[in-house]
Order: sequence, then structure tokens, then C-alpha cells
Amino acid sequence: MSIVTLNDRAVRSVTAFGSLNTGSMVFIKKLTASSSANLSFVNGSSDVVLDSTYKEYLFTINNIHPQNDGGYFYVNFSADTGSNYNVTKTTTSFKARHAEDDSATSLAYQAGSDLAQGTGNQQIAIDGIGNGNDECVSGYLHLFNPSSTTFVKHFIATTNSYIDSDNTVNSFVAGYCNTTSAIDAVQFVQQSGNLDSGDICLYGIL
Repeated sequence: MSIVTLNDRAVRSVTAFGSLNTGSMVFIKKLTASSSANLSFVNGSSDVVLDSTYKEYLFTINNIHPQNDGGYFYVNFSADTGSNYNVTKTTTSFKARHAEDDSATSLAYQAGSDLAQGTGNQQIAIDGIGNGNDECVSGYLHLFNPSSTTFVKHFIATTNSYIDSDNTVNSFVAGYCNTTSAIDAVQFVQQSGNLDSGDICLYGIL
């Protein structure tokens, strides 16, 4: 264990804690869009694990390109293995925006993107994504302890999108599924039209 002195205080070197268990990320499933109506991860289907095996799950969203211009990108959750994506949610959202030509910037709370005990789809790309050749959305979503039958299910999503008005928009969305039933399926969908390309990967966090 190495010790360094800084301003008369003993500070342990980070390398001293190399033996601590820092956890790991386990790849579970990759879904690739190809003119797809949605990308859905259902526990027990097509090798998807979304149960008590892990307390945290991470979805990485990679260059999702929509068929139609200007639509929102959504997520929703199921408590009946994908028969219905209508779990009650309460959420909060804000975004940062900057135009390519530097003509506009903003950082603002997005009340219109929130749900208050709503069952509908939740925006995780707050502004409409462009469908130009190089336009897309990327980001991630964390879902915590979805198999709990005691607590609500928290989630946090951060995405960055190239929107239809040539702006970059960083969206921050968080909330909880207000149910003590286990969440066993997660679906990603565009507001209108298909998901033309891109992929979403699911990982379990130990």
C-alpha cells in the first residue's frame, strides 16, 4: 500500500485498493434494427435475461436511425412478459441544446416530456430525431432491480440526438415504474415509423 503526503495529510493511493471487487458488466443480448417496428427485450425470450440474476441492467443505444423525420424516441416497460407495455410511471426530464450554426442554445426543464402516473411511452430523446443520412440518437438507460416485488423500479436515461433542425440535444430523463410487480420486458420504439438501423445492447451489472 503506497502513501503520499499532500498538504500535510496522508492520502492513500488509488492503487492501494486494486484488490477490491469493483464489479463487472456482463453482455446479455444485442438487438439490431432493420426497418423494425420496435426493439423489445423480453425475459426468457431469445436468450434475454431480465430477472433477479442482476440488480442493475444497462441498455446501450447505438446510432438508432429513424425512418421518419422529427419523431421522438421512446421506452416503455412490461410486467407481463411483453403482453402489454403500460406500466405506470412518474418521470422528470430536462435537456441541453446547441445549434450547429451557434444561433441558439438552451438548458431547460421539460415539463411536457414528464409523466405523472402515466402508462404511455416515455420520451428518452426529448426532441424529434432527424432522418438524414447521418442523423441518429445514441445513449444509455439504467434499470435498477427490476425483479423486486417490494420496491418501485427506478430508471435513468441519457441520450444525445441529432435532431431534425440541425441541433444536438442532450436529454436527461429519470423516474420510476410505480409497481411492486417485477418488470420483465423493456421496449424501445419510435414515435412514428420504423427504426431503420442501429442497435441496442443489454448488459447485466454484477
